[in-house]
Amino acid sequence: MHNFKELKIWQRSMKLAEDVYRLCASFPKAEIYGLSSQLKRCAVSVPSNISEGAGRATNAQFKYFLEVAMGSCNEIQTQLELAARFGFTGRENTDTIIDETSQVYKMILSFYNTLH
Repeated sequence: MHNFKELKIWQRSMKLAEDVYRLCASFPKAEIYGLSSQLKRCAVSVPSNISEGAGRATNAQFKYFLEVAMGSCNEIQTQLELAARFGFTGRENTDTIIDETSQVYKMILSFYNTLH
């Protein structure tokens, strides 16, 4: 088991979730239960799955939750792309967070590959 608060992947994914929440605040009010809600759930899913996996008894179990977290990173990128295409926010805003999400994904994958 790991202390999730000490994991850089958890710390960085917490910042990502904060950034996504801030961005969603600028979306049209009509999206509060639509794309905004889904995007926020995915953003929260990344650090949540890291922390849940860190508390599991085996690395195999931990790896499963890291896989879910990486899947959530992919969802975030897709939903941010949709937000930009729909004109909910500027491309510069979404591209910055897409880049951050990509970095978080790579960090999780790198950590994943160290677990045996």
